[in-house]
Amino acid sequence: MNLLEQELQYPLGDTLPAPGTTLELAPGVRWIRMTLPFALDHINLWLLRDRLDGRDGWTVVDCCISRDEAKAQWEQVFANELQGLPILRVIVTHMHPDHIGLASWLCERWTTPEHECRLWISATDYNAAQIASQRTTSFGGEGTARFFASHGLVDPESLEKIRGRTSYYSGMVPALPPRYRRMQDGDVVAIGGHGWRCISGFGHAPEHIALYCEDLKVMISGDMMLPRISTNVSVYELEPEANSLKQFLDSIDKFAPLPGDTLVLPSHGKPFRGLHARIRQLHDHHRDRLAEVMEAAQERPVSACDVLPVLFKRKLDLHQTTFAMGESIAHLHALWHGGQLRRTRDAEGVWRFAPS
Repeated sequence: MNLLEQELQYPLGDTLPAPGTTLELAPGVRWIRMTLPFALDHINLWLLRDRLDGRDGWTVVDCCISRDEAKAQWEQVFANELQGLPILRVIVTHMHPDHIGLASWLCERWTTPEHECRLWISATDYNAAQIASQRTTSFGGEGTARFFASHGLVDPESLEKIRGRTSYYSGMVPALPPRYRRMQDGDVVAIGGHGWRCISGFGHAPEHIALYCEDLKVMISGDMMLPRISTNVSVYELEPEANSLKQFLDSIDKFAPLPGDTLVLPSHGKPFRGLHARIRQLHDHHRDRLAEVMEAAQERPVSACDVLPVLFKRKLDLHQTTFAMGESIAHLHALWHGGQLRRTRDAEGVWRFAPS
C-alpha cells in the first residue's frame, strides 16, 4: 500500500464480491463487481433495496458494457441475489460505456405490462449517449483523428487505427432506452425509505450524477471519486476548447461538506473511507502535474503529444493513448484558460503552448 492509500480506510479489506454475487455494505446496499476487457479491468455496480410505485424490489446503479459475459453475470445475480424480487429501475451515473452499456437490456429485461423499468440519468448524459451511439464522436473516426493530429499525435499507424474505430461507443452501447427520468443536482431520490441526494459533477462526463444518502452516510461516487487512480479528465473533439480539469476539480470540492466518515462507493477500486483526504490528494496530484507541464513548456512550446511522457511515465497502448491525449490537452487547457500559457498554431497545424 502506498503512502496516499494509507490515508484511506477500506472497511472490507481485500474482500471482493465473487462474479455473479453481491456483498452487503450497508442495510439494503449491495456491491456487484464485473470484469472489463481493458487495462482498467473491472467496474463496481450497486444494488439498492427499494420500493417504487407500491412494488418491492431493487434499484440498479450502473450496468457494465454490453457483452455476453456481463449478461451472464447479471443472470446469476437475478437468480441468486434478488430474493425473488424484480429490478424496478436503473440509475446510471453517466454516459460512459461501462456505466450505461447494458441499460437498455436491463430495462427491457425487467419491464412488464404493469411496470416499466425506467432509466434514470441526467438529461445531458442521456442526450450525449444518444449522439455517441448514433455517430462517431469523441471516441474514433476521422474527426477524432484530425483533432488528435492538431494536438501533435502524428504517428500514421495510430491515426489510421483511430480513423478505423468508428463503432467504438456503439459496440459497447448498442441501444438506449427510448425514455428516461431526469436527475439533476439537488434532487433527492427516494430509494428504500432513504433519501439519496444527487450531486452533479463535470469534467469527466457531461453531467455526472453522484448519490449521497445522509441516513446511511454512504455516497455512490461513480467515477468522480476513485481511491487508487485519478479519474480520467479529458478534452475531446466534440468540445475542443473545454476546460475539463478546472470543471473536475471544482466538482470534487462539492463533496467536501459531506461527513469525513462517509463510506464512498467508487466505480473502480474498493469501497473506502477518507473522502476529505482523497479530495486533497487529487488536488495535490493535479497541481503537481500542472507544474510539470508548465516546466516543460518553459523549455520550448509544447503540444499535447509532447506532454504525454511528462504526465505518463509508463508505455501506453493505443486505447490508453487516446485517453492520455485527452488528459494531456486538459492539463494544457487548464493553464491556457488560466492565463499561464498561450497557444498558437504552428506551420503544420499543431497547437503549441508556451508561457504567456
